[in-house]
Amino acid sequence: MSLCWLSVLVVLVSSSSAHSDFFTSISHMTDLLFMEKDLVTSLKDYIRAEETKLEQIKKWADKLDVLSAAATQDPEGFLGHPVNAFKLMKRLNTEWGELENLVLTDMSDGFISNLTIQRQHFPNDDDQTGAAKALTRLLDTYGLDTNTISTGELPDSSLAASHRSILTVDDCYDLGKVAYSEADYYHTELWMVQALKQLDQGETSSTVDTVTILDYLSFSVYQQGELERALDFTKRLLELDPTHQRASGNLKYFEYQLVKQKKAEDKDEGEARAKTKKGRPDDYLPERKKYEQLCRGEGIRMTPRRQSRLFCRYYDNDRHPKYVIGPVKQEDEWDRPRIVRYHDIVSDTEIEKVKELAKPRLRRATISNPVTGVLETAHYRISKSAWLGAFEHPVVDRINQRIEDITGLDVTTAEELQVANYGVGGQYEPHFDFGRKDEPDAFEELGTGNRIATWLLYVSTIA
Repeated sequence: MSLCWLSVLVVLVSSSSAHSDFFTSISHMTDLLFMEKDLVTSLKDYIRAEETKLEQIKKWADKLDVLSAAATQDPEGFLGHPVNAFKLMKRLNTEWGELENLVLTDMSDGFISNLTIQRQHFPNDDDQTGAAKALTRLLDTYGLDTNTISTGELPDSSLAASHRSILTVDDCYDLGKVAYSEADYYHTELWMVQALKQLDQGETSSTVDTVTILDYLSFSVYQQGELERALDFTKRLLELDPTHQRASGNLKYFEYQLVKQKKAEDKDEGEARAKTKKGRPDDYLPERKKYEQLCRGEGIRMTPRRQSRLFCRYYDNDRHPKYVIGPVKQEDEWDRPRIVRYHDIVSDTEIEKVKELAKPRLRRATISNPVTGVLETAHYRISKSAWLGAFEHPVVDRINQRIEDITGLDVTTAEELQVANYGVGGQYEPHFDFGRKDEPDAFEELGTGNRIATWLLYVSTIA
């Protein structure tokens, strides 16, 4: 049984660490937004304190500037007035010392203290890498190009214009570096080309230059078998930096390989020559293409004949006493296997209570290792989960009972209510909820047998 709070509640019938894998849960990333807002407030307080301090110093300097200008015109006459003589002694003996203390006062203590406290809750390198991979995953899954993501013009009508954000040259470069670190030269090329394009269009960067990007690009396209493009990028690099040692060596190597390639082509006398395949890296998931098509709404279409056999109805589960007068809305989604959707099963109040109960317990979702049976995190499951027992709150008990009443399934053999919250580019790749023949002991510890059904409750809008 599960709640997906994309978000999902899942009903499956049959230790916390300091760092929390923030990128795997939008709920926990929301906390980061409020933490950052608090830091910005603290930073503004520090800026105001510094401005007040500087304003005091400026007023002092302006006052003494006028005074010293007049005094030095006629020093003896100025000091002939006993009050001026007294005030000069006082200023130099006392007031300049006070000014020194003011100048030396560190106004940053409050801000630094707050920052130090909050820093222990900051995301780490793994979070940044995970978020970067998520952007690239969205790029592939929805057939987008890097410019669409970079300009923030995502094809999602539910995204408010005020929320649109752009990627800078530095951002695109960092995304390319993440792909490069995984030896994913296809996506390295895509992001580095975008970074180069933005530089060529006049955008500036304080951390990366054209030479560095061209260096990554030449190697990435070479790794994909495109010698001529690798040579072109290298030549452009050397025009900007003729002393670049690696590029100089690569230039000679690429030219040598192209000559060698030309000779091989001539020798083959026009016969077809095998080329390195360009494109996304080889995938371990045979269902990848269909999976991504479904995400884009391009999945298998039913024939009109099959479609005509799907209906919407009011359903009372064979005149169940609770639903004879108030049946639930049931909609056929698919015929083989049978998938049905029930509408308006849980109230907004119940949804918020479940979220409230689950949020403090959300932990990185795990999978069962098919070889060892040990629970572990996996790159193909990007979410956090929490488990709620019926005994913990009446709302959880009511939801469980409602599922039993509607389906006729006995929830006494069901696992606890699983609440899942997905992160940026969150996903759980195609998998089986039940234990297959080669996993006979998958749910032995539950003592309930294998899973026979999954009930999903979506408690947020699905884009």
